[in-house]
Amino acid sequence: MLVEPGELLAEINSPDDLKKLSPDQLVQVSQELRQFIIDSVSIYGGHFGASLGVVELTVALHYVFNTPYDQLVWDVGHQAYGHKILTGRRDRFPTNRRYKGMSGFPKRSESEYDAFGVGHSSTSIGAALGMAVASDYKKEFDRQHIAVIGDGAMTAGMAFEALNHAGVEKSNLLVILNDNCMSIDPNVGALKEYLTDITTSRTYNKVRDELWNVLGKLSKFGPNPQQIARKVESAMKATLLKQSNLFEALNFRYFGPVDGHDVQHLATILNDLKSIPGPKILHCVTVKGKGYALAEKDQTLWHAPGLFDKVTGEIHKKTYEKPQPPKYQDVFGETIVELAEQNDKIMGVTPAMPSGCSLNIMMKQMPDRAFDVGIAEQHAVTFSAGLATQGLVPFCNIYSSFMQRAYDQVLHDVALQNLHVVFCLDRAGFAGADGPTHHGCYDLAYMRCIPNMVVSAPMNEEELRNLMYTATLAENAGPFSIRYPRGEGVMPEWRKPLKKIAVGTGRVVREGEGVAVLSIGHIGNYAVKATEKLLQEGLNPGHYDMRFCKPLDDGMLHRIARQYQAIVTVEDGCLQGGFGAAVLEFLADHGYALPVRRLGIPDRIVEHGTQDELYKECGFDADGIAAALREMAGKVAAQAPAETVLL
Repeated sequence: MLVEPGELLAEINSPDDLKKLSPDQLVQVSQELRQFIIDSVSIYGGHFGASLGVVELTVALHYVFNTPYDQLVWDVGHQAYGHKILTGRRDRFPTNRRYKGMSGFPKRSESEYDAFGVGHSSTSIGAALGMAVASDYKKEFDRQHIAVIGDGAMTAGMAFEALNHAGVEKSNLLVILNDNCMSIDPNVGALKEYLTDITTSRTYNKVRDELWNVLGKLSKFGPNPQQIARKVESAMKATLLKQSNLFEALNFRYFGPVDGHDVQHLATILNDLKSIPGPKILHCVTVKGKGYALAEKDQTLWHAPGLFDKVTGEIHKKTYEKPQPPKYQDVFGETIVELAEQNDKIMGVTPAMPSGCSLNIMMKQMPDRAFDVGIAEQHAVTFSAGLATQGLVPFCNIYSSFMQRAYDQVLHDVALQNLHVVFCLDRAGFAGADGPTHHGCYDLAYMRCIPNMVVSAPMNEEELRNLMYTATLAENAGPFSIRYPRGEGVMPEWRKPLKKIAVGTGRVVREGEGVAVLSIGHIGNYAVKATEKLLQEGLNPGHYDMRFCKPLDDGMLHRIARQYQAIVTVEDGCLQGGFGAAVLEFLADHGYALPVRRLGIPDRIVEHGTQDELYKECGFDADGIAAALREMAGKVAAQAPAETVLL
């Protein structure tokens, strides 16, 4: 279905076209852009509320600044749909987040207007500062550098580190704080309270508005009145807010708060700020989901609602006659509550993803035992380590790709001290339409090289529950990681009695002969389909769900190496250093010489698409696994019968 742009938007193929409009036309083009996003996302899917909240800001930025020469960096990228549409990608927008289509996030290789690739939060200020310093070095003093960051992303350590550095540079940097009190879930923490104080101080805002009107006319009177006005403004902020201004304490000129939905006023302000040198911050107050009533009302639900009827607001969901398997995240959410009811030492921790990982279930039922620490993965890990020193058992739930940001803390603060922290790595493996910034490709490799770490992955919902239960009971317990994918499992009847698993033991899915497939995690269900297909062809491969990448089940591996003539390993993770590499190391260390074929994520960046599309592309969907087993079985049959050789 073709989405038709409005009259003005249809003529905008670049920011140069936008600049041809009069200031009075900016309101209409903003309305048309918002409607185009609503129409497109309702039909094709994608992130929703964040981009609606910055429509006017997006229009004003491209209207005022000379992009792409002026460098515009969007934090995270959920909010960049309007930016993409205004920068020559309107007609390609239906391919957004689809296999081989346009990325859902800004991407340097996609457009010269995407100054920096983003997907994880809180990188915009540091990147824009680097660009600003580079421009100074190259004597490009007319070049502007703008970072658009949400108030949720501002809670991360990286944002504060960049602010701290920028404050001592004289570079031309404008930070736009998009303040809507939301990331995916409502924002938390002292910064949120501080921003709320600013935005709700009526006295400050009234005086600030009057002073802003004066500032807009200062250029007529030369630099001295401007210097005086700066002093007055700073004194007014400190006095009326009854506290020093955080941003000005970091040597930023602070402006705002301003209405982030008044496009004409925004354009005027941004134009004025262009002439003010040095680091500065513009505080814009916006509404996530602006212009679509249901998205304004329930901002978490409408962050990325899927397909929906734009008129009724009904979100389209598949209906099934039979019960369907739950999402792995919901199994985690329900199970941690069940475990916590039995064990008062269990705590829950997540960095700003309570609904994404389903810790919100525990937060609602046990608010004193579950913590959203904001977008601060490093702190989430060290905070969990602190809990563990006091005999508690924290479950630290972080998406696999986000855990990469806290790697030093996992190693230094948890593993080095052998603390009992349970890491639940959601979205492990291919993350689907979110693409390479969110794929959890590397956790098996980066976790298994850490001393004291247990590395596990369940093949189904029952195994996830049992691994979580096991992680709470392990003797001499240290760090324990459990990884599982985005999306649904395979067991409609998943709530089985909890059972302890011996750490480092696999399980036999089926015995066979000739070739054995060794899988870890959910991808083992595709191996089941592959072996069933080969049974119909007269082949009889064995299948073993290893469950643990570290420690490996040595006894099972010895038996497999003696019983079979070839092995295929399957993992939804990187081949370099992952599960297959661990099996190869075991075989080499114990002198076994038999062929091994490893299936997994290759050593390249894999773009976005559905999980099944990406499994197929990388050769480890059911057909790919079957093909590898068939090939290895053929090689075995072609060789003269011989006993496994010990080197």
